[in-house]
Amino acid sequence: MFTGIIEEIGEITAIAESGDGWRLTVRAPKAAADAVHGESIAVSGVCLTVVGSTAETFDADVMKQTLDVAALGAATVGTRVNIEKAMPVGARLGGHIVQGHVDGTGTVLEVRPGAQWSVLRISLPDDLAPLVVDKGSISVDGTSLTVSAVSPPTPSTPSTGSGTPEGSGTREGSGTQEGSGTGGGHWFEVSLIPETLAATTLGTRAVGDRVNLETDILARHVERLLAFRAAPEGGSR
Repeated sequence: MFTGIIEEIGEITAIAESGDGWRLTVRAPKAAADAVHGESIAVSGVCLTVVGSTAETFDADVMKQTLDVAALGAATVGTRVNIEKAMPVGARLGGHIVQGHVDGTGTVLEVRPGAQWSVLRISLPDDLAPLVVDKGSISVDGTSLTVSAVSPPTPSTPSTGSGTPEGSGTREGSGTQEGSGTGGGHWFEVSLIPETLAATTLGTRAVGDRVNLETDILARHVERLLAFRAAPEGGSR
């Protein structure tokens, strides 16, 4: 489990095909310094298992399903990635509960720079839209963020922008990717503080960039429970 508080920005230094998946080598000195075989490290929000390491790099296998679902499938040598090691038991939960299981991707639709922060608007796949709420938590490329604005439930409803005020309580980073079910015009916004802009890859995101999204696990459980309660008689408890 992770918290979405990025520890360093790493760089992919090698990609080797491994069956229908990849073996990645990532340069991340802080994470690699004490990495051990079998431990979990989140790479831009994707939970990967360490299979080898040096003083400055670690290797991890990425299966085809992950490459198909996550923005990591478009990575190349030189791609910068957000790095977070798994949270130890008893540590502070500085962000929110992040599993490292990407739900889909979104595309950066708009970047509105401010004097000290930047607001990103990101597309949202239709199936994820009900799980994202104003002032709720979302992981964008592994970064724990607070949602500062969301599109209306009916995406055809005209939008007048977020009008997000300063001090919206937004934590770090955000992002979404195209090509993962985004067809209804849903979106959300996050406001990035200077620390997030400097300490994560979100500070260099531009319109058209694809990002990994993980919604709140609590929202996903509630959706699942409600689906069973709404099932026809004989198919529910």
